[in-house]
Amino acid sequence: MRPPPLSGNRVLDLTRLLPGPLCTQHLADMGADVIKIEDTHTGDYARTMRGYFDLVNRNKRSMKLDLKSEQGRSTFLKLSETADVIVEGFRPGVVDRLGVGYDVVRRVNEKIVYCALTGYGQTGPFQQQAGHDLNYCSYNGITEQNGVNDAIPTIPNLQIADLLGGTLSAVMGILAGLVDAKTTGRGRYVDVAMADCSLAHSIMALMDLNERGRPDPRGTGMLSGGLPWYSIYETADKKYVALGALENKFWVELCSTLGRPEWSDQQSASPDVLEQIRNELKDLFATQTQAYWIERFEKSDCCFSPVLSLDQTVKHEQFLAREMFAHNDERIQYAFPVKFNDYKFEVKRQAPEYGEHTEELLSELGYSFSDIADLKTQGVI
Repeated sequence: MRPPPLSGNRVLDLTRLLPGPLCTQHLADMGADVIKIEDTHTGDYARTMRGYFDLVNRNKRSMKLDLKSEQGRSTFLKLSETADVIVEGFRPGVVDRLGVGYDVVRRVNEKIVYCALTGYGQTGPFQQQAGHDLNYCSYNGITEQNGVNDAIPTIPNLQIADLLGGTLSAVMGILAGLVDAKTTGRGRYVDVAMADCSLAHSIMALMDLNERGRPDPRGTGMLSGGLPWYSIYETADKKYVALGALENKFWVELCSTLGRPEWSDQQSASPDVLEQIRNELKDLFATQTQAYWIERFEKSDCCFSPVLSLDQTVKHEQFLAREMFAHNDERIQYAFPVKFNDYKFEVKRQAPEYGEHTEELLSELGYSFSDIADLKTQGVI
């Protein structure tokens, strides 16, 4: 078995709450030595929600450090000399005022990849504005597109800007920076704005804007409910099924399975005909239970699926086969989702206690027992 793909890389994690911690957890799951650096007063705010905190902070070590003190800054810079990546999620300018910004760090470590993860980025009129996922998605046009036609926009339970725009985009930028640093010997400053990075993935709405001068109304786009063969239908037992039969071959197969071959050539029909087909599909699926339709479509390759709740998903054979869950004291965690050959993901450490590894890390840096005692007495750690 080979070492993890990020083995030998050290990450200093200054982030809190969701997007940054999950980003660094992904790096930790791939083998990076992630050191979660928390202030000496409260630490990560998410610690008050332990069930949530544990899901985004495994495989890390925790260190208490007062960056507002001279000794704390000195210790951080000493740690930075040993690091490959720093991730921070403060508002623009905060790390500079603390004396641990990119320009300072790169003087002691030219190879550092320094990722700043914010809502609106390091430039622009909104750079200092507070926000959360809903705000970023509301500014960039995503919220307006979610939901059904003529109804209030829907707030999804997947934080699109936080996780797609923040977590995954930061991982992408960091990995690109690491490749560059290994090649050139010089690091990068990576500016990740959650509003920008989620906006850049809103492809279908931009296509409509380019073609018609406006995005389709909410719930009427090709992939947002406008097509009867790419939609959700209620079953007799008040559950739901989903159709994704976009390509003609899938639609033909679906029509055959439902015993309605006359619909097969109707994908280019008029809006009135399509609405009639939608209403007939709605009535048809409402005649039987979800379990009936699952059995009916079992051997039909036409992009049909039941709409499952998460408690059903965690027991589903597909995700169990993919080993998508890890368990800890009867709590479920998601496993790292990307599979590598010659490496198997594992939870080596559960989420750390507040400052659990402070003394261990200082010892690794060469601090003596008396040095550590002095820092503790001064409130630096």
